[in-house]
Amino acid sequence: MIIAETVRTARLTLLPLLVEHAEEMAEVLSDPDLHGFIGGEPLSPGDLRARYGRMTAGSPDPAVGWLNWVLRLDGPDHLVGTVQATVTADPVGSVAEIAWMVGTPWQRRGFAVESARALVGWLGERSVRTVVAHVHPEHRASAAVASAAGLRPTEEWQDGEVRWRLP
Repeated sequence: MIIAETVRTARLTLLPLLVEHAEEMAEVLSDPDLHGFIGGEPLSPGDLRARYGRMTAGSPDPAVGWLNWVLRLDGPDHLVGTVQATVTADPVGSVAEIAWMVGTPWQRRGFAVESARALVGWLGERSVRTVVAHVHPEHRASAAVASAAGLRPTEEWQDGEVRWRLP
């Protein structure tokens, strides 16, 4: 199974998620508007610590890998968001479902695109044959990120979202 590793881009370092990131990430993800398309609400530092504890413990299914990163902006050296991949083993090649989230103060600067592209490239280097993302049909910014990362919309829907796939 694939394990998250540090990934570097021009402006970001994708760091494998640690429970210790919860305090800073609670602030990064504190804007309720971030949850407009995905539902839920911002989590407290304690709730996020508990969630990160479950995530870093890994999937109970040995055929599924949970890969999670925080995005550290180089230079000012603070966290700005997350990317993740749920990788499922397949006899023909692994399948990864990816997602991204950038805190409101750091949006519209290309960090989501930069990190999603890095994630897709990193997964490709590890023989992941299929990359998919689920994007709400009204979330234009997320659709732009998916497109910039090389994914294309399909005719498939899941839970009210369009399934995008790397062709």
